[in-house]
Formats: sequence, C-alpha cells, structure tokens
Amino acid sequence: MKKVERINLIMRYINNRAHFTISEIMQEFTISRSTAIRDIREIEAMGMPLVSEVGRDGGYFVMHNLVLPEVRFSDDEVKALFIAFMATRNQQLPYLKSRQSIAEKLLGLISESQQDDLIFLNQILLFEGTNPHNPDLLDLSDLPHPIVETLFQTLLLDRYIFLIFQEDNVTKYSPVYLLHLYHEKSQWLIEGYDLKEGAKRIFHVDHIIDIQPCPIESRTSKQKIAEKLREQTEAINLVLELGPKAIAQFKKYHPLHVSLSYTDPYQTTAVLKTFIAVEKPEEVAELTNWLLFLGEDFIVREMPGEMLESLQERLRLYCP
Repeated sequence: MKKVERINLIMRYINNRAHFTISEIMQEFTISRSTAIRDIREIEAMGMPLVSEVGRDGGYFVMHNLVLPEVRFSDDEVKALFIAFMATRNQQLPYLKSRQSIAEKLLGLISESQQDDLIFLNQILLFEGTNPHNPDLLDLSDLPHPIVETLFQTLLLDRYIFLIFQEDNVTKYSPVYLLHLYHEKSQWLIEGYDLKEGAKRIFHVDHIIDIQPCPIESRTSKQKIAEKLREQTEAINLVLELGPKAIAQFKKYHPLHVSLSYTDPYQTTAVLKTFIAVEKPEEVAELTNWLLFLGEDFIVREMPGEMLESLQERLRLYCP
C-alpha cells in the first residue's frame, strides 16, 4: 500500500473513534511502531486536532471528533465571496433561493469589523443590472425562469432530454442531446442536437414549457451524434482580427453564434472566426450592421464577397 493511501485510511480510521493507540494502528494497518508514529505526526501536521494521553493506557483522541479545525476566512476571502454575490445579483441564475441562507451563514462566521466592511461595500458598489433604489444583497426579486432549476436538476442526471416548448405561438416538442447550456444577453440558452431533425439547434429556455426524460427509442448514440456534427460543420468564411476597442464593443453586443479566441494573455487582441450564410440576406444585413457597430479597430482577413459588397454599400451611405 502506498504511503499517501495508507495515511488517508488512517485518518478515516481514527476520525471515527473517540480514542486509539499506536498498537491499534500497527495491528490494523500491519506497520511497524516507528512507521505508525511517523504517520501520526504527519496527520497532525496536516491539521487533524489530536491530543495525546500519557500513562499505561495512554493513546490519542481526536478533539470534537473532527478532521480539520474550524474554517476561518481571511478579510480578502470574505470580501471576494461577498462581491461575487453582489455581481451575480439580478443575473437570473439558478438556486438564488439558497443565496439568502448562504449569506446568513457567511455573516455568522465573520467578526463585527468584517461585517461593517461588507455593509460599506454593499452601500457603494453597484453592478450592471442592479436596481439602485433597492441594492440589497438578499433581494430575490429577479429570479430566473422557473424551468431553469428544473433543467439543471434534469441535466445532472441525463443529457438526453425531451423538450416541450412554444415557437411561433405553437406548442412543439423535440428529443434533444444537450451540448451546452449558457447564459448570454440575460437569456438562458440550450445548444443541443435535435434528435428528431438530426441537426444542432439553439433553444431559448424562456420558451420551454416542460422538460421530461428522453424516451429510449428516440435516442442516438453519442458517437453517431459526434459524427453527424462533424459532417454538418460549416466552413468558416469570415475571419477578423480585433483590437482592444473592437473587443470592448464585442463584449457589449454580439450575435449569439459568434465567439472570440484571444491571442494575448491580456485579452487585448483576438481572432473571430464564423460562418455566414450568404444565401440569407437578413443574416448578411444583421452582421453588416454589427461590423459597423464594432468600429474601425479590426482587420478583415477573410470575408464573403456578398458581405463585403453590403459593407461597402453601407459605408458609402455614411461616408459619401
């Protein structure tokens, strides 16, 4: 048995006993006295609160039968937790009902001076989406769509799901294999492989009426899904290099299917690669408007001719 594994087993053994001796450790783990003493010392150094007793019947016992001493937060750790709570306020995240109990437990662990610091931070810090007239940390007025938590619980069990949703005022259904769940532009979105249509789709969680387990007969193996997705991958036909100003604009707004790859550690330069369906004039027009929104801080490396013409036409209107 390896030393690390043995020490972990010894920790479990002694933590479940009010009292133990070196002889018991030697017999239980078939080790020498010197090895047992050395292991006990290492366990003490790791934080297990052991107390030794001298005498003929002496040995060790664990204080309060705990593996580690009481958890203490530093000032910086407390502020980091508190500010993280504030930053997620009004973000429509799941499990927000638990935020109040977590905050109360956190406040109960810290000193009065730390509590005063948090009250001050709560008074001066406002994040995007915060109501300045009611910036209370424990305000649960902006809960997510009720289906979000159901979705999380379902996905923890199975990525094959059966969605019932509303589209164009019509109730529809789809068996779906979930690829990603993400939160963007204040919306929860499912990127999934539609098992009925055999293609990748985006579903808005706000439009979902119900989520059920996916029937076995509707499922496709993960291997076949991966093969289909590889076959359907569209060739990239738009490549841009973005500078810091364009990146700042990108963060303010960008189409749902577009993402960045940063090219330096400080995220001041990036490459954007995507596919534009030039046969769809509405998509070309939308992306042309968005490129104008980015400003001048980008370089075109590749662009479909149809979009280039659209962009040049728009520029002539603005700069005759």
